[in-house]
Amino acid sequence: QVQLVESGGGLVQSGGSLRLSCAASGRTFSRYTMAWFRQAPGKEREFVAAISWIGTTTYNADSMKGRFTISRDNAKNTVYLQMNSLKPEDAAVYYCAADLRVALSTTPVGYQYWGQGTQVTVSS
Repeated sequence: QVQLVESGGGLVQSGGSLRLSCAASGRTFSRYTMAWFRQAPGKEREFVAAISWIGTTTYNADSMKGRFTISRDNAKNTVYLQMNSLKPEDAAVYYCAADLRVALSTTPVGYQYWGQGTQVTVSS
């Protein structure tokens, strides 16, 4: 089992950057597929990016690829989401998720463990 704690959210101006972190407990972090999702008020939870235990990545290509970068540091049990060129429509609660399955799922049902989320607000 793994516990996830997100940090790094906050208020940023449009065009600015933030780096989110997700610290995981447990000794087997390196075996987990990790992902970021986000959820804006009144909307469904949306896939942002995922990274496998060996560093393979996939992104929600429509609006995020090229602006967002997911990475992981297995020595620190941490996964990151670097967000650049932020837009007001990126505002949401960002969630970290983990699962032992190898496949890079892009849907919430593909992840067993979830953090509590961190709020990102983008002012125009």
